[in-house]
Amino acid sequence: MSFNLTEFFDFRYWKEIFSTDIFSVSFLVNVLDILVVWYMIYKLIQLVRGTKAIQLFKGVAIFIAIRFAAELIGLHTLSWLMDQIITYGVIAAIVIFQPEIRRGLEHLGRSTLFKTSKQEQREEEKLIKALEKAVQYMSKRRIGALITIERNTGLEEYIETGIPLDADITGELLINIFIPNTPLHDGAVIVRQDKIAVACAYLPLSESMLIPKEFGTRHRAAVGVSEVSDALTVVVSEETGDVSITLNNELRPGLTQEEFLDTLNRELIPEEKTDSKRNLLQSFIDGVTKGGGKK
Repeated sequence: MSFNLTEFFDFRYWKEIFSTDIFSVSFLVNVLDILVVWYMIYKLIQLVRGTKAIQLFKGVAIFIAIRFAAELIGLHTLSWLMDQIITYGVIAAIVIFQPEIRRGLEHLGRSTLFKTSKQEQREEEKLIKALEKAVQYMSKRRIGALITIERNTGLEEYIETGIPLDADITGELLINIFIPNTPLHDGAVIVRQDKIAVACAYLPLSESMLIPKEFGTRHRAAVGVSEVSDALTVVVSEETGDVSITLNNELRPGLTQEEFLDTLNRELIPEEKTDSKRNLLQSFIDGVTKGGGKK
């Protein structure tokens, strides 16, 4: 196919392309198809990130790469072997990773696709109130605590190290967990989907030399989990009662109550982008209604 320079600068040529190809129904359907597939892949990666299942996907990717390389080079026996592994590996993966698949489907069923933003906001506000109540109580009495809140990055690897609770989160329950010399006080509480998933969990310790020496194991564990995920972690110091938050590989120590609540509200409560428009529209309607009612 030869390239014609005059056609390139011809307005009718480009008009024909846009009218017959780009803005055709079939083209738009293909674009929509690609976007939906990429969105599903993106959500799948989000779902398995931080879990053992991600290792499965890495292994499948390696087998597929070997399969294409063998076909390209002409290694027919290796290509046939990779086909068999990939075909029967799907069945084996379903059996081996049945718990992860079940949890993933449960997570999908509880995802924001089936929730209104108002419901999300109420749940997050309930979580923040429970954290505020528990942290205030423990800070005044210098009770050490480590609470990690899972966000987009999965924490399944660390949840598996704890003792399962799957309990509704309340301030009283958090306080009771961290009371010294009780079975669950040692380790971290991990909050998933506004529930206490586990207690007594082990988090990865940070090896950063930037962490001040006065901070102990709790703070290093909080920084460590923020290095490998986007989780928000609350720490109450047993020595001083100071409250700290780690987020995005950043330690924010010695927070006041106001700073603590501001951080939780900013990071945990979803932004309502449409609320301002809705409120303005509602105010306008109310104004018109009230104005129309005056005589």
